[in-house]
Amino acid sequence: MRLLAQRFRLTTEARPLLGSAALIAAIGLFWGGNWPAVRFILMDLPPFTLRAIGFTTGALLLLAWARWRRLPLGVSAEEWPWLIATGLFTILGFNLATAFAQLRMPTSQAAIIAFTMPCWALLLGWWLLGQRITGRQWLGLACGQAGLLVLLGPAALAGGSRGLTGPAIMLGAALSWALGTVLIKKRGVWQSHAVVITGWQFVICAIPMVVMMVAWESPPPPAAWQQSTWLALGYHLLFSITLAQMLWFMNVNRLTIAQATISTLIIPTVGVTSAILLLGEPLSAKVFLALLLTLAAVAIVMLNRRAPS
Repeated sequence: MRLLAQRFRLTTEARPLLGSAALIAAIGLFWGGNWPAVRFILMDLPPFTLRAIGFTTGALLLLAWARWRRLPLGVSAEEWPWLIATGLFTILGFNLATAFAQLRMPTSQAAIIAFTMPCWALLLGWWLLGQRITGRQWLGLACGQAGLLVLLGPAALAGGSRGLTGPAIMLGAALSWALGTVLIKKRGVWQSHAVVITGWQFVICAIPMVVMMVAWESPPPPAAWQQSTWLALGYHLLFSITLAQMLWFMNVNRLTIAQATISTLIIPTVGVTSAILLLGEPLSAKVFLALLLTLAAVAIVMLNRRAPS
């Protein structure tokens, strides 16, 4: 009986771990596969149109889900400035910059630069939150910078400003995401539910995208879109904008923030691999080395974080 009880206890303890592992794998696959999906969409749709469609869909689906769950949709006046600021950096700044960057550089390299974000968040947290950086974390920062130097090596520098435009925009995207993340931490405890916060952030970010789409872009009619565009857009809206975001909230609730962010380690790997397979981008030694250095940097920074006392 004691042996059966012990086996039952081990089984019940393993189920939450298996569930969290499944969520981490799903998040990594959905967000990683989104990189080539966005590149396919950009073959037919300009950047403002893509983001207008994505942000509007995200706002409708997330707020509808919150309404169905009977979550309060109101946000206190104290939280609105933080909601707007964090939304503009984490959603608008990051997503818009990644769209423009992918038009100017290979998607596989863009994905690698994007996930130097934890390194920049560490430096911004030291500046804005007063968090001490350990020797291990400095090593992670050094690995991240080494990965960038590998990508932005002699070949990119030889191309002049044209060769550096895409990486510079992508670096701005990573910095925007990092700053928004640090501001979310600086706000402290949020009164509103995370799904409600994100839904309203999508609303705020969708408004300027719709205005810019109408003013500056003339996208082709849906009847002229390629089949690959429809498939990629469906993937982007369902799996990246909505489902992965929902799974992310579920995983953060199940795990600590440090544990949940481990899932980001999968994303650049999936993004680079899928870009090579679907877009035919070459896997050069430079890209492979930069990917390894970036993964090492994020692992060193994130996997040794101690729980706050």
